[in-house]
Amino acid sequence: MPKKIIVIGANHAGTAALNTILDNYKDVDVTAFDANSNISFLGCGMALWIGGQISGPDGLFYSSKEILEGKGAKIYMETSVNSVDFDSKVVYTKDAAGKDCEYPYDKLILATGSTPVGPQLPGMSLENVQFVKLYQNAAEVIEKLGDTSIKKVAVVGAGYIGVELAEAFQRNGREVTLIDCADTCLSAYYDDMFCKRMEKQLSDHGIHLAFEEKVERLEGNEKVEKVVTDKHTYDADMVIFCVGFRPNTKLGNGQLKQFHNNGAYLTDLMQQTSRPDVYAVGDCATVYNNAIEDTDYIALATNAVRSGIIAAHNACGTELKSPGVQGSNGISIWGLNMVSTGLSLERAKKLGFDAAATDYEDWQKAGFMEKDNYKVVIRIVYDKKTRRILGAQLCSDYDISMAIHLFSMAIQEKVTIDKLKLFDLFFLPHFNQPYNYITMAALNAE
Repeated sequence: MPKKIIVIGANHAGTAALNTILDNYKDVDVTAFDANSNISFLGCGMALWIGGQISGPDGLFYSSKEILEGKGAKIYMETSVNSVDFDSKVVYTKDAAGKDCEYPYDKLILATGSTPVGPQLPGMSLENVQFVKLYQNAAEVIEKLGDTSIKKVAVVGAGYIGVELAEAFQRNGREVTLIDCADTCLSAYYDDMFCKRMEKQLSDHGIHLAFEEKVERLEGNEKVEKVVTDKHTYDADMVIFCVGFRPNTKLGNGQLKQFHNNGAYLTDLMQQTSRPDVYAVGDCATVYNNAIEDTDYIALATNAVRSGIIAAHNACGTELKSPGVQGSNGISIWGLNMVSTGLSLERAKKLGFDAAATDYEDWQKAGFMEKDNYKVVIRIVYDKKTRRILGAQLCSDYDISMAIHLFSMAIQEKVTIDKLKLFDLFFLPHFNQPYNYITMAALNAE
């Protein structure tokens, strides 16, 4: 009798789990449920779509019900999972027509993702107050932007999504105000010297920055007209909230162990929850963070895919442990490229590390390369006691994104800052310098 595996949720983590099972294991009965009408939407492309940098959303989907069913899975879309009996191993669902069904399982993979944080503020029910996560959210915003009376957009939240959307709406021809209660943007990923560069990039391109301001209410008559903070009032014809996400863990609430920080499902290196036959992946689950050498919550699509692959193999009987993650990430705004991995210096110190940073700025290529040569800023964060590299950040108008992979691996493998000093990096004037910024930053460490 084939093993029955049920996957709840079919976006990045769920799709990765499904593909891994279907591509590697034949004697398995695979069923998936998703409340949405589409699969595998790349939310990271929403800002590009809104900003007109891509022609449409078609390329933002990399799988579908038809593709997965063609491989042998049973896929039920627009079907909500009402509850799970973890003791009897039964999933209870309701489809779009309102029909209730129940499905037994041998192994269960929870890929229920996360939901946007919706602040409880007066005026949130006004028209043109938007959240952006799903394809439908982006499509609704695009449709509304056809109304030329929407001239001013307020984006609340200056993390990655907020900064990308601020650029997108400005490219779309709207006046944009970016609001956050923090004193800068992207502070969860970068130290202040990098955040200030992004601030300047946004300001130079016409984004009005309203930092250290807390939104208190929205005002308007049917449609939103104003955003009122504790310091100012801003005219707004549309307001986008992107102040964060919380893990969607209601199915296992009280039945599966949860992470004390935010309620995500607590998982081990095999993505197994507190119940041996239940796995959790993606934004609803924890990961092991190599930088802090402990359990953490890092909601990234890369982590979702990786965790889905790991859980799938384990659910099918092939033991596979995660090597851990570093939270590698990046952003590109009007050509300013910033990438980071591991810990910023500020976060490392907050976590109790005796941390230091070594900084360096130089040209990407040899100085005599007169064309297409750009300055690069790098910061490497390390532990002064163990000398272990804890994180890295880079910024340039040049595409320096591949460099962050080196530091991600360095954190994973516990490489020291001293080992990096004489690391064998190749040299060719077309690409870099013999004494390049990575080497020089390491040599300048305490």
